[in-house]
Amino acid sequence: MTKTTSASLQFRIWPKDPAAHLFEVRVSVTEPQVFAMPAWIPGSYMIRDYAKHVVSVRAEADGRDVTVEKLDKSRWRTARTDRALTLILEVFAHDQSVRGAHLDANHAFFNGTCVFPAVIGQEDQACDVEIVAPEAPYGKGWRVATSMRRSSAPEYGFGGYVALDYAELIDHPVEIGLLSIGEFEVHGIPHAIAIRGKTRVDMARLCRDLQTVCEHHMTFLDAPYDLDRYLFLLNAPGSGYGGLEHRWSSSLICGRDNLPARGDEGVSDEYRTFLGLVSHEYFHLWNVKRMKPAAFAPYDLSQEVHTGLLWVFEGITSYYDDLALIRSGLITIESYLELLGQTVTRVIRGGGRRKQSIEASSFDAWTKFYKQDANATNAVVSYYAKGALVALCLDLKLRNETDGRISLDDIMKEAWKRWGQSGEGMPERGLERLCIEVSGADLEDFFDATVRGTGELPLEPLLSSHGVNYCLRRSAGGSDKGGKPSDEGKLPAVWLGATLGARAGKPCFLSVNNGGPAERAGISPGDELVALDGLRIDIAGCEARTRRYRPGDRSDLTVFRGDELITVRMKWAEAPTDTCYLVLDDEADDAMRSRRGDWLGQ
Repeated sequence: MTKTTSASLQFRIWPKDPAAHLFEVRVSVTEPQVFAMPAWIPGSYMIRDYAKHVVSVRAEADGRDVTVEKLDKSRWRTARTDRALTLILEVFAHDQSVRGAHLDANHAFFNGTCVFPAVIGQEDQACDVEIVAPEAPYGKGWRVATSMRRSSAPEYGFGGYVALDYAELIDHPVEIGLLSIGEFEVHGIPHAIAIRGKTRVDMARLCRDLQTVCEHHMTFLDAPYDLDRYLFLLNAPGSGYGGLEHRWSSSLICGRDNLPARGDEGVSDEYRTFLGLVSHEYFHLWNVKRMKPAAFAPYDLSQEVHTGLLWVFEGITSYYDDLALIRSGLITIESYLELLGQTVTRVIRGGGRRKQSIEASSFDAWTKFYKQDANATNAVVSYYAKGALVALCLDLKLRNETDGRISLDDIMKEAWKRWGQSGEGMPERGLERLCIEVSGADLEDFFDATVRGTGELPLEPLLSSHGVNYCLRRSAGGSDKGGKPSDEGKLPAVWLGATLGARAGKPCFLSVNNGGPAERAGISPGDELVALDGLRIDIAGCEARTRRYRPGDRSDLTVFRGDELITVRMKWAEAPTDTCYLVLDDEADDAMRSRRGDWLGQ
């Protein structure tokens, strides 16, 4: 795993002041340059302006100060000098997300986009990276976990690392601290997981299950030619969830209690969530990290880069993440159908699916999906969730149209050969044309309706043709994620048409559905709920009392809007059937059961 280069760019990062959350970063070059911090990180499509975390900038040559001029929000230029030059940055790091950098007395974590400036015009140069240990009293027992290649550093140690160019440099997140590390192999390729957090995880079982998921994906699409190691970096706090993909690694956040402890049997809902996250980020090895939109080849990290294909790279990945769990035998059919029903529920509960297509959601991710406001439920659809359902529909339709000869699996394998192994970017709507070419089916109307349209997806007939019944019911309340049947007699007959949540310990309307009872009564997002029919109420109490009303009943809602107390009259409406669950069709014929078996790998 050790490799050396003759790099012209030298990077050095040091946890200078953990108490103040400050890294010191040094970049050494042979002559004056323009330096630039990225404005965003691949995989998270929002301008984050990482330069804002730079606290100070200076430059020196042979111990003498060199003038540094700031050109704009993200770029600096050093004055001319005939000596080798070092740019020195202090970077504030207090972002615990998978997209950021964080430093304190207990650990250090960073993405290269947050700490390493590019040397403009030399982005293709090899980079030497020195990761320096913090000074005492910090850092006792700390280890370094990164997928970056080692040069002089020992395994999991401080010292020298290398990257072939700047794009690779910023694609290796680094976790430093007291780490629990498990190792395994997939198709002969070393894999590892490094966990930060006070966990009592069954590492042997965890590695065994991760190996199962990874082997499934590796068998599906084959190992990329440049994949010779892989690392999962897991932050396991008390609660949290998230992930970000990289070419040789992924950064994950998941609550420590989601992980299996010694003696646990089966797959709990929480552990299933974690396995789905792992599966999702690992599938990105192929789908977006190597096969990517043409607009991302190469990335321009200085500004927004728009593409209508995020539904392909996130939606299809979201389809295969849970599908891999059942195909690899980690979960049951019933468990998979529950997850699928929850995805359907998330999509059909949002009115945004009627306003925005997934192609438009992909294109506008920078300003809409990643910057959601109180009206997002009415105006924005998720290219992750609805994209997964479009992938499901496409898969089942291909199987039906070709009598099982072609599936989405075949399309993804061909796409990988065409745009992944070749390194060429996928053109806009390229996957659609590939589906038509490979299958020979007339799919233009399907794509117009599902990718660019805002109508309902043909889930019910497609699932039925594969021996699965599509069922809808009313919601049981705010904690009801769908995916399971419920006693219809215990479900509320009416709905508020709004989402309540706690703000400063008080119940507030977080969002208000277009056309719902609350909106028609004049309720606005941000209103603080005080009383229902003259009686003080909290969130749980509102859900319980909702069951007492029937369609057509009227109630007084008292709210604070700012510091003004307002009472409005609301007419309760019939609760929508917006909660989905899927069940196996006991009456499915042999052909349906055969199609279902081929689809689910059972």
